[in-house]
Amino acid sequence: MSGSPLASPSATLAVLKRHNLYTRKSYGQHFLVDDNVVRRIIDLARIDPAARIVEIGPGIGTLTLALCDEANSVVAVEWDRDLLAVLAETTSEKGNLEVVHADAVSVALGTLQGADGMPTAMVANLPYGVAATVVLRYFEQMESMSSATVMVQAEVADRMAAVPGTKAYGAYTVKLGLYARTVERFAVGRMCFFPPPRVDSAVIRIERVHRPESREVLDATARVCEAAFAQRRKTLRNSLRSTLGAVVDVDALLDSAGINGGVRAETLSVDEFVRLGAELYAQRL
Repeated sequence: MSGSPLASPSATLAVLKRHNLYTRKSYGQHFLVDDNVVRRIIDLARIDPAARIVEIGPGIGTLTLALCDEANSVVAVEWDRDLLAVLAETTSEKGNLEVVHADAVSVALGTLQGADGMPTAMVANLPYGVAATVVLRYFEQMESMSSATVMVQAEVADRMAAVPGTKAYGAYTVKLGLYARTVERFAVGRMCFFPPPRVDSAVIRIERVHRPESREVLDATARVCEAAFAQRRKTLRNSLRSTLGAVVDVDALLDSAGINGGVRAETLSVDEFVRLGAELYAQRL
């Protein structure tokens, strides 16, 4: 199982100092400096040696080096221009790496394709500000991606893995649940980073699920769950009326889906939201 020669405070500081980056917080980044965590990420990712991996926010290349040792190819998306020269130095011996200078939130996903095809997995220490958005977008739009093993803020991991009836369960949980499910996670201490963040972190593995519903139904489900959680203190019926009442008969929608409108949105399972989405799509044909 691969580790990384950069996964220590001294090695990370040396790289940053060589590139005159050690005196500033580059885009609020927190660099992973614990090789045990790198190895645990690689272990949890269960990388196929024939796979093409997408990494978001490679930073100075700490995790990148380990990924290149495990995968057939790696495409790393980095937005911070100042880190491109760092990556060029630290990964210079890795012939199976392609670095794309782009914003992972808006990059055209087709540009991530290589000679060995589109990425089949994401493995990354994600920039925390965009982590939730990136994971959902790539599962929604990149059908080749079968799993994501990512470091995120612990609170975001809670939302990804939440179950109905809990505070963390919301529209994001449901929308992610249309395409994937969380299967494993582990906590990462703040001192595993330089500089230490002010939030707790977790690594979470998410695997794609294949639903029989059409993309149109899934899109309608995403819309109805956003409407349902828009006023989560209200009953499901009242929240849907406030947001969708002008375009759909909410009572007929609930009756057709067999859903009790007197409950709150957080009590519904993903499958129940899909039933609502299917009815919403059918009523608006």
